Amino acid sequence: MRRIVLVHALASLIALAGCNERHSAVAPAPHRMTAEAIGHYCGMNVLEHPGPKGQIIAASLIEPVWFSSARDALAFTMLPDEPKDIEAIYVSDMAKAQSWDKPGADNWIEARKATFVIGSRIKGGMGANEAVPFSDRAAAEKFAADNGGQVVAFNQVPREYVLESNSTSAASDDIPAPRTNN
Repeated sequence: MRRIVLVHALASLIALAGCNERHSAVAPAPHRMTAEAIGHYCGMNVLEHPGPKGQIIAASLIEPVWFSSARDALAFTMLPDEPKDIEAIYVSDMAKAQSWDKPGADNWIEARKATFVIGSRIKGGMGANEAVPFSDRAAAEKFAADNGGQVVAFNQVPREYVLESNSTSAASDDIPAPRTNN
């Protein structure tokens, strides 16, 4: 009897592991940004702000977590008190945006696949420095040439840049060294 219980428990664990592997292998699709999307940190409608937005989908949450800026979405992943069961991090693809003021409701890119411009003269939705995401590196390089800044991959966006509290744009020389984790 004990062996049967042990075999069933082991089979259940294997089945759960298989479900988790399938679940994490395919990221859930991004949600369309609507007037109901409220910024996690600012408590305001994300459509009221210019620049790239973010949304995070976590296994433990029913709805996506919305952000008024891509930088805030990155901050969410770094802060210790936020959920860590993140299934997808989506940011506005500014290579496909109509304009800075109209970044788009459904042109999302998975942040870990995006190229970012940090340290540009252009401010994010809440008036702070922004990590501007692009699906196309050439578009990111053009943005940086036009607006200043540095082109980096997701895992090179410095933690200090994302979590700094000042809202003035940093000069390229003042941008901290890229982080190497993730």
